[in-house]
Amino acid sequence: MTDILIRNADTILTMDDKRSELSNADILIRNGAVAAVGTNLGNTVAALPDTIIHEAKGCVVTPGLVNTHHHLYQTLTRAVPGGQDALLFGWLRTLYPIWARFGPEEMFVSAQIGLAELALSGCTLSSDHLYLYPNGCRLDDTIAAAAELGMRFHPTRGAMSIGESAGGLPPDSLVEGEQEILNDMIRVVDRFHDGSEGSMCRVGLAPCSPFSVSRDLMRDAALLARDKGVMLHTHLAENDEDIAYSEAQFGCRPGQYAEELGWTGPDVWHAHCVKLDGQEIDLFARTRTGVAHCPCSNCRLGSGIAPVRAMRDAGVPVGLGVDGSASNDSGNLMAEARQAMLLQRVACGADAMSAREALEIATRGGADVLGRPDCGRLAPGKRADIAVWDTTGIDCAGSWDPAALLLAGPTRVKHLFVEGRQIVHDGQITSIDLPTVIERQNRLARALRS
Repeated sequence: MTDILIRNADTILTMDDKRSELSNADILIRNGAVAAVGTNLGNTVAALPDTIIHEAKGCVVTPGLVNTHHHLYQTLTRAVPGGQDALLFGWLRTLYPIWARFGPEEMFVSAQIGLAELALSGCTLSSDHLYLYPNGCRLDDTIAAAAELGMRFHPTRGAMSIGESAGGLPPDSLVEGEQEILNDMIRVVDRFHDGSEGSMCRVGLAPCSPFSVSRDLMRDAALLARDKGVMLHTHLAENDEDIAYSEAQFGCRPGQYAEELGWTGPDVWHAHCVKLDGQEIDLFARTRTGVAHCPCSNCRLGSGIAPVRAMRDAGVPVGLGVDGSASNDSGNLMAEARQAMLLQRVACGADAMSAREALEIATRGGADVLGRPDCGRLAPGKRADIAVWDTTGIDCAGSWDPAALLLAGPTRVKHLFVEGRQIVHDGQITSIDLPTVIERQNRLARALRS
């Protein structure tokens, strides 16, 4: 692979172990990894005939952002009437019948749109929680979409097994038999999971939520994940309805339910966790259980403000997630990081979270939650997942600290590299024909609507 030199960046926010910030500095990419970060690297490598040089003067360079929770299929159901002003459970009841009409094409195209939107916001690594499989859909559909785009991908084989007739929330048409679920979990892990350093695809197991699967499936999925060496993911403690359901059905709070079923540990991360109490925060800190914080979706659904400041102070690993585009209606991870910062200031005071800490959560923090210490930081030997932000535009005009990107900075990336391959150039996706995919997405949405 040809060497790439990103040269003369105004600032490089490395997010390395020392949180180093370099001025007028360079990054050398070789064989999909960061070979060097420092000043005057161009003097030694620029003369090499095969080196591709990207000038970064006027730019801030960061690690690629990491999205720890998404439902990519939902990009086909943004701003659906009837769900725009509903709380979580009412919102789900509005959308379940629409999602039941999806097929493999809808899954593939919506994943491409969702991942392209993330890439344009500087994201290089995304998880995805796909928990419904109508009409022949498979996890394979989204994995193919990510591979074509060139994104680093952590798909999770989600599931729902308790329908309305058995006291669950989803319609019976969207649930699966539990043995069928476990069999397909084994299939997708064996076929697609790559646990090696630098992996482009790692598969997780992700029963949807405590109100859509049984205790047995939660427990069996945890046992299977540990047997296969993969991670576990689900929704937890998302809002007051979620807490009330747990207490009524299980006689305990969500954190205790998770602990009893083996759903704590460094190989587990939970989405939302808006309503964790102090004991649950201590449990997650002690066990190194991760949290995917989804601030925009939590605001959109009126779920509340997650206690991220308390989690971080206790030592809970926290990353960011945009959540589904039907409950966020956007997939911009840079905007998500800003929202996370602002909400902690609303809840805890203006000094509760700095712009740099929020950006750290969006990069290194998310990578750590997903078990990827090879990503989320710019240091020799780490993967070359790199975002280049143009700070010469109007959004930074007058800024005294352009590196404080979340206070005054762009939300759309200039260049983006994943494993050393450029998938965004001058603000445009290079790996797929995005206008054609957008037209295809809108055609599918119109068909669903009609």
